[in-house]
Amino acid sequence: MTSNKSYKEAFVWIWLPDQTEPVVAGKLEADNGNIFFNYGKSYLERVNDFKSAIPIYEPELPLRAGVLPLLKGLSMPGCIRDAAPDAWGRRVIINKMHGLKGAQTDTSELSEITYLLESGSDRIGALDFQRSPTEYVPRSASNATLEELRDSAERVEQGVSLTPELDHALFHGSSIGGARPKALIEDQGKKYIAKFSSSTDLYSIVKVEFIAMRLAKLAGLNVAPVKLATAANKDILLIERFDREKAESGWKRKAMVSALTLFGLDDMMARYASYEILAEIIRHQFADPKDTLRELFSRLTFNILCGNTDDHARNHAAFWNGKDLSLTPAYDICPQSRVGNEASQAMLIHGNDNLSHLKICLETAHNFLLSEDEARNIFEKQKGIIKANWDSVCDEASLGETIENSSGEDSF
Repeated sequence: MTSNKSYKEAFVWIWLPDQTEPVVAGKLEADNGNIFFNYGKSYLERVNDFKSAIPIYEPELPLRAGVLPLLKGLSMPGCIRDAAPDAWGRRVIINKMHGLKGAQTDTSELSEITYLLESGSDRIGALDFQRSPTEYVPRSASNATLEELRDSAERVEQGVSLTPELDHALFHGSSIGGARPKALIEDQGKKYIAKFSSSTDLYSIVKVEFIAMRLAKLAGLNVAPVKLATAANKDILLIERFDREKAESGWKRKAMVSALTLFGLDDMMARYASYEILAEIIRHQFADPKDTLRELFSRLTFNILCGNTDDHARNHAAFWNGKDLSLTPAYDICPQSRVGNEASQAMLIHGNDNLSHLKICLETAHNFLLSEDEARNIFEKQKGIIKANWDSVCDEASLGETIENSSGEDSF
């Protein structure tokens, strides 16, 4: 078991576009509760030598010397926070370092830099973090079966210490986001995020997410490919990673930023995140804004129709190539159970309204460069596809009983 650690600095390594090996970009340093970044001299020299250095994310960390100021209200750069583990990964790290920590784990007991340095290296996006500015040593794991990973996840949920082998296997996925049990696997030249059922689930949430993702694809949305697997008679959802590309010399990594970073917000300010503001950012900063706006609007309406109210700003993301932003495929579309007759989306839809009503989407359609007729056509097409394919997709998931549309929304 690892002893207590509290790191104050870390070096940021980045995979540049179309490269399979990282280079050091700069240094993170904790100072009085904040974390600051400055680019390294060698990285800035790459700009002058035309070696294709790119800003980690231009609005936050432009390519210039010196310690870069934080955006107002942030305690660390959002594009760096995007690469840090969330609730599940932090619980895995706590288990690894201290053991015997269950669902009530206080994840604030370790510093942000510690989480960056103690999590696995195959994190989402194109960044990793090291204690050295000259030698890159990936924190990776040996291959483990889905059964072993499932067992590891259950032990972490129960607050039981892992064996060294299972500890190492589950640690590989500790850097990825979200609150539910998950791990990273590689199979037949593809990389996947494996999502497991939780011991507290009252129904097969991973099957429900599979159904929603498959229906979204059939409805014409750009979504990550998914498939179902089982281990020890338990369901596992495999989501193909879209931030990795296989090459002869290794894996290329695609840089990404969350919508929360696009907004310039942190998790404590997420309640201010808005589809309307995201639409404005797309109009001004994204490549191909018209088609992107239609895609985002379609994702919003599909979320309402399928009952996914967990559409918070970390569940939207964009690729960043150093110049342009482009929407990533949709991920984490999972209908949520609810209490009461009224559902609300995690992000504001129109003004200060986030009620899960298609009529509210209609009121904001112009912000997505859509006419009322175009918006209505999107609604009707999605409802028709869901109805026409519901039984076949449920059969594909071997779902024994019907799940009601949790949004309760049939029309506007």
